[in-house]
Amino acid sequence: MAKGNPPPITPAAFQVLLALARGRAHGYGIMGFVSELTGGSVQLGPGTLYRTLSRLAADGLVEEAPDMSEDQPHDARRRYYQLTARGWEAAAREAELIRRLAGAAAEAGLLGRQERSA
Repeated sequence: MAKGNPPPITPAAFQVLLALARGRAHGYGIMGFVSELTGGSVQLGPGTLYRTLSRLAADGLVEEAPDMSEDQPHDARRRYYQLTARGWEAAAREAELIRRLAGAAAEAGLLGRQERSA
């Protein structure tokens, strides 16, 4: 596991952490969650997704999940991922930052309003 604080979390990394905060998932499931959550405005491609997962694993934020139980459908080609305790903390820290930023955006009148003319 990497020591110290992980590097800054990119939007793609936060989206992956957010997907995994809901429970373990495979890459296709993560991509689908992000697409659904963003109304299709964000599409994590396989290259971005797997580079992000690799970096998150190197930073000790995610890990490959143990094999699924025999009573659940399983595709041997799929790798499942889950958050580590450190990943949960990093995701919670980033979510708190986003909450504060969204609050500031609301106070500035950026949320729920039509575009202002210049």
